[in-house]
Amino acid sequence: MRAALVTGASTGIGYATVVELLRAGAVVYAGVRKESDAAHVGELGSSVRPLILDVTKGNEIAAAAERIRSDAVELAAVVANAGIALGGPLEFVPLDRFRHVLEINLVGALAVAQATLPLLRESRGRLLFVGSISGRITPPFVGPYAASKAALAAMTDALRFELDASRSGVSVSLFEFGSVKTPIWEKGTNSVDRLESLASPEQTRLYGFLPAVMRKSLASEAKSGTDVAVVARLLARVALGTRPPRERYVTAGGAPAGAFAAAVLPVRARGRLLRRVMGLP
Repeated sequence: MRAALVTGASTGIGYATVVELLRAGAVVYAGVRKESDAAHVGELGSSVRPLILDVTKGNEIAAAAERIRSDAVELAAVVANAGIALGGPLEFVPLDRFRHVLEINLVGALAVAQATLPLLRESRGRLLFVGSISGRITPPFVGPYAASKAALAAMTDALRFELDASRSGVSVSLFEFGSVKTPIWEKGTNSVDRLESLASPEQTRLYGFLPAVMRKSLASEAKSGTDVAVVARLLARVALGTRPPRERYVTAGGAPAGAFAAAVLPVRARGRLLRRVMGLP
């Protein structure tokens, strides 16, 4: 019985990927943080096995890996999707919140990989990491999120080389998505509202233009984003496929154009382009 683990499965890309994996006939372990989310994802069918899995909690990660092993299934793939976004001027971003983004988006992804690699070695399975094109070409005011995704790209490269050197048989793929239509944009708007309400007089003096710019940018991304089912089908196909997977997939919501700009434009030119696109002063 082939199985897959998906973290961050309560909404968005994670939930849609669970749906596509089920359609492909897999048993799916769906990692969520709350019992209410476990009940919701459990409604997808008997082949879904919800897990309470906060990727910042080592005991929950260990319990998830042990549950999969005890079920005696073949773990074909792990989709490390759990992540959060955080924006705002880096000059004023609270360091505890910055660390929290890294803990979830980067450290949590590695923690899940470490816990499940013994199972993946047995099955010669696949590790799939959900990254972002923001890790290559970084818009201003999304620095914490982009930094976590740039670090994730470096980490996945190192992990791939190391697993190849140890002849593990485990493949590692990074998916650098552009904008995708998920609840992250609504959450982003709520974050802008919070940022504006908590701004100090000094922050308002220096970055008073920012809330309007970010709301416009978020609305544009939400409108032009790729349908979440498209990227979920790609993830499911790579997770359960027979063809050797690629090391990186750059797709959805303008990601190929972003990758091209990152490759050919000097840093200052990229900055000018991004400021113009976002309507910054």
